[in-house]
Amino acid sequence: MDFDAVYYEPASLSFELGKQLKEQFYDLPWIPIENHNSIEEMREKENSEFSKMKRNLIVGTRKTHKYVENHKVSDYLVPYTSSGCTAMCLYCYLVCNYNKCAYLRLFVNREQMLDRLIKKSKNSEIPLTFEIGSNSDLVLENTITNNLLYTIPRFAEEGAGSLTFPTKFHMVDSLLDLPHKGKVIFRMSVNPQRLISRIELGTSSLEKRIEAVNRMCEAGYPCGLLIAPVMLVDGWKAMYTELLEQLRDDLTEKAQKQMFLEIIMMTYSYVHRAINSEAFPNALDLYDKQLMTGRGRGRYCYRPEARAEAEEFLRSEIKRILGNVKILYIS
Repeated sequence: MDFDAVYYEPASLSFELGKQLKEQFYDLPWIPIENHNSIEEMREKENSEFSKMKRNLIVGTRKTHKYVENHKVSDYLVPYTSSGCTAMCLYCYLVCNYNKCAYLRLFVNREQMLDRLIKKSKNSEIPLTFEIGSNSDLVLENTITNNLLYTIPRFAEEGAGSLTFPTKFHMVDSLLDLPHKGKVIFRMSVNPQRLISRIELGTSSLEKRIEAVNRMCEAGYPCGLLIAPVMLVDGWKAMYTELLEQLRDDLTEKAQKQMFLEIIMMTYSYVHRAINSEAFPNALDLYDKQLMTGRGRGRYCYRPEARAEAEEFLRSEIKRILGNVKILYIS
């Protein structure tokens, strides 16, 4: 992965991973910062520089470790080893939180974070599932840090319950032979290839994502798919039917038998519209005044009638094409 510069908190170099990254990117400018959350130089850049900002790597330590209850695939959302991403999905929810500063931040105090997570898992009277990839894409991050190679075997040996993370990337080779003991739930996000090409910029193709799911399933990982986010653009019904047919044809029998689905409707925002119009002026406009309504401050979601139509259509097509695959939720 090519970066232009590394912005770093000096204290991060006292950690093993910080030293590793310093050696790994020795040929790049290393620019000291006080706090990864507040880089004034970045805040002052124009929205049009969004894609250039993504070419900077930020290295620091995670100070906030608050677990957030979640009642979908996981019991808790866990702040973990990274936030942000190098990809540029035009709907990215991280942009809502970080605005144009949704670049990749790596947190080098992984030992502290995993120690805390393992302790939490062992102190619970019931098995818990921890979502460790809600702030970033850990498969992408792993190509830089090998953090999943550190996390998965240690949690499998010492932890209780399960870990889970979603991804839009296919680079799973290094994960296949890890001793995971079935404690890691792998979830792949999918969308029609026509939307991946136009909207999910810098991510893996649908074909490669499906191949990765098949390989992870064969390696014994419990696997699921996120159809997310569902985008109600022109021709969406035909595109999502095509997606489901491709899943039916290309997923292995083993993957289809044991997988589950999560379906998430797209949420958009004023911030997305502002950044996308300047950084990607020729991109598809995802805002649809006829289909969308306000959802909190500066955010948009599909109107109830549009959501109901989409849910009815997707449930019907999933049943017709994929059979009795389990749908955990549609949100």
